[in-house]
Amino acid sequence: MTELRAGGATDTGLVRDHNEDRYLLDERLFAVADGVGGHKAGEVASQTAVETLHRAFTEPTTENLVEAVKTANRTVWNLAEANSDQRGMGTTLTAIALVDDGDEDRLAIVNVGDSRAYLLQQGQLEQLTEDHSLVEQLVREGQLTREEAHVHPQRSIITRALGLDPDVEVDSWELTPYKGDRLLLCSDGLTNEVSDDDIASTLRTVSEPEEAAMQLVNAARDHGGSDNITCVVVDVLDDDDRAEAASAALGAEPPPPPERSVTRAAPIDEGTGGASRTTTTTAARLDPPASRATPLEPRQRRLTWRVLAFVLAVVIVIAGGLVAVGWYARHTYYVGLDRGQVAIFKGRPGGLLWFDPTLDQRTSLAERDVPAARLPDVKAGQEEATRAEAQRYVNALREESAAAAQSATTVPPTTVPAPAPAPPVTTP
Repeated sequence: MTELRAGGATDTGLVRDHNEDRYLLDERLFAVADGVGGHKAGEVASQTAVETLHRAFTEPTTENLVEAVKTANRTVWNLAEANSDQRGMGTTLTAIALVDDGDEDRLAIVNVGDSRAYLLQQGQLEQLTEDHSLVEQLVREGQLTREEAHVHPQRSIITRALGLDPDVEVDSWELTPYKGDRLLLCSDGLTNEVSDDDIASTLRTVSEPEEAAMQLVNAARDHGGSDNITCVVVDVLDDDDRAEAASAALGAEPPPPPERSVTRAAPIDEGTGGASRTTTTTAARLDPPASRATPLEPRQRRLTWRVLAFVLAVVIVIAGGLVAVGWYARHTYYVGLDRGQVAIFKGRPGGLLWFDPTLDQRTSLAERDVPAARLPDVKAGQEEATRAEAQRYVNALREESAAAAQSATTVPPTTVPAPAPAPPVTTP
């Protein structure tokens, strides 16, 4: 069974007077929401979205998680329509849930807006979600670089959010969790202030999820804290021996035996004054906890003779395939047309992959001399196994052309019928 441990932190920042971010920590469900809208309507939208998501996620499937997000969207929309002072409010929502995929646990990720999800795996940080924002759209269209987008004055304008329309498009996908993986959910208050490299450094070096979340929040404050800041860090503590099986398949050293666990949970933290923390642990170590300064070591894999043999076999298969394709593409001929003349080409008509045909021999036979019945084949490329067979085909065309020309110029003799004999004259 996959076991997770998570911690979260949120902060108003140094510019805003209230916190419109909300986050959720549960045994199987984790989320971050960043509200938008005036008169504190943003915090109403984010709180409503998180609570509705928590309530509507009733089955451990990706489909149910997506439907829960859509239910949250409709709830925020209805609330805004019913209250004129909350009209136009909305919220981002990014969430991770542990779901069942047959006999295997999976992590489902959903996203609406520009709050992000990251994965730290074997020490490498990867952004999982795609921002639904104006600058991200301009980057995808090639109108802005990543560096320009980071300082663009309109970088906070989002193109998709919960509550703006009665229906919403939800990005969703799944990934397989492995022991040692660490996931981060965060609002743009973090990513607008702290680089991905600095985020990765903190996630690598701070072992406790709650402490890692707090350090990321503090880093955003130190860089200006121009927006609300929220982080949720989720660790995969056990993966039902998937990592061990994968390591064994690659000839790696087996990881240490799985840890026993105890479960404890904490409610959603809704405080808005200063940094706040909430943590939920779905698995705890029985041995003494590591220091918070201890880095998270990536899983090590040894390069063994089995791996080398496998790689060598793959290289040989690929090389053999390329040689076979090249031989098939080049060791044949066809009769075609080249600038109005019948010619013999080496290769396949139209080429094969990157192997283009080459002109082998241009003949004296013109296109207009090719018999009409043979012309479609010549235009398409009449394939022959060897050069000699291609030449024989050209000779046959030439003979047919000559026979047709001779037939057209030969006039058959005209036969003049003999005059009919005069009828006999009869005398009385």
